[in-house]
Amino acid sequence: MVGLLIALGIIVILFLIFIGIYNALVGLRNQVKNAWAQIDVQLKRRYDLIPNLVETVKGYAKHEREVFENVTKARNLAQQVSSSAPHIRAQAEGELSAVLGRLLAVAEAYPDLKANQNFLALQEELASTENKISFSRQFYNDSVLTYNNKIQMFPSNIIASMFGFTMSEFFELKVEAERVAPKVSFS
Repeated sequence: MVGLLIALGIIVILFLIFIGIYNALVGLRNQVKNAWAQIDVQLKRRYDLIPNLVETVKGYAKHEREVFENVTKARNLAQQVSSSAPHIRAQAEGELSAVLGRLLAVAEAYPDLKANQNFLALQEELASTENKISFSRQFYNDSVLTYNNKIQMFPSNIIASMFGFTMSEFFELKVEAERVAPKVSFS
């Protein structure tokens, strides 16, 4: 009788451990999805700010047409790939960051523009949004790391494979896009 109770107790404990691991995996997967959604929110805010910023700068720098076209193209491309995998989205966002840097460099050449309150407000809002994107990206990547670790570590890897939990992808910008200084030429 005692042996049966011990065996039953062990089965109950194993079952509770199984439930705990499964629930932890679900919670981490949902945290990754939530973190990705937060990146989407910040990127949408960025996309909404860009046309206003471009129009403000356009009024002052009429001969910088190529920069404006590049910003618009990069913004549209980034919006088109918004439902793509993180590595595709990160590449598009890196390109958008690079052309935004060029746009802000163009703006530096116009003293009247730098004094324009509308431009200053837009520039501050864009800087704030870029910071929020950076924090959201960091939180997402931290969530992916925790989730992927849980999927790969024993004994949760057994339960993860049984229920089809798959690894998530990090949101990584290309280093070159972040390090390239904007090129500005006034002809």
